[in-house]
Amino acid sequence: MKAFFADHVGLQLPPGHRFPFQKYGLLRDRVAAEFPSLDLHPAQPATEGELALAHEPNYISTVLQGHLSTQAQREIGFPWSPRMVERACRSVGATIMAARAALREGIAANLAGGTHHASADSGGGYCVFNDVAVAARLMQAEWHRAHRRLLRVAVIDLDVHQGNGTASIFRDDPTVFTLSMHGAKNFPFRKQPGDLDVDLPDGCGDAEYLQALDAALDVLWSRHGDHPPGLVFYLAGADPHEGDRLGRLKLSTEGLAERDRRVFDALLKRRIPVALSMAGGYGRDLADTVQVQVNTLRLAEGHWQRWNNQHP
Repeated sequence: MKAFFADHVGLQLPPGHRFPFQKYGLLRDRVAAEFPSLDLHPAQPATEGELALAHEPNYISTVLQGHLSTQAQREIGFPWSPRMVERACRSVGATIMAARAALREGIAANLAGGTHHASADSGGGYCVFNDVAVAARLMQAEWHRAHRRLLRVAVIDLDVHQGNGTASIFRDDPTVFTLSMHGAKNFPFRKQPGDLDVDLPDGCGDAEYLQALDAALDVLWSRHGDHPPGLVFYLAGADPHEGDRLGRLKLSTEGLAERDRRVFDALLKRRIPVALSMAGGYGRDLADTVQVQVNTLRLAEGHWQRWNNQHP
């Protein structure tokens, strides 16, 4: 199974910054040590033309040329720097590469990604460009060029925060179905309506969450009828975990593993390729966040093995 990373491009953050950038290096170290069969690759940066599939040209040039206003930088949460730009472009590139690999092999992963708060003309919430939106549009274009038919896409966003940027980008696009399960009272406080939004109460635990997930997946499949999506982007956020300092939900480590298992099983049953992103995770103890993500990748590797042992 292929996995792509961009953590070798570090962020230049001021002392005491809240964003736990070190989690990406910790995760890659665990993956390299514990998953010798995982095929790790550094991500190539997305091009300006690729970014323009989901973002306004003026916003792209403002980011790339360092013209973001102080307010725009505050909303993104990162000060502008050349490294911030390179990392943002490579994070999108990692999801593009994972999506291409998934269409060939059933599943592949971005060890970061899930930058779902970036909309067409702005960033926010530690998200500069929307990796899933860019990759979805690019995969549709490449698929149409190769096969002369439409590639329907679904986004299963299980980060604890609503994928407001993704929802806004695909609001009027019937070819991309956006499903988001998130804390009702959590960031962003003004939600953007997607195709299916599941609001969860503070303190939601394993049983309530998994019941809501089953119901949401049933809606996803029923909305597509006899024409399921040809590609799914799965944002497997670790931030619903009970130890997350921003999450406000109460899922256990075992509950999150069961969440992933149910998603992967549903996709395998329907033979739908999946590009996986790790999305958010802000554990009071970062080891908890990394462990949740390691568990996700372990299940993903098992999914890849089962996919390639089945006959289409």
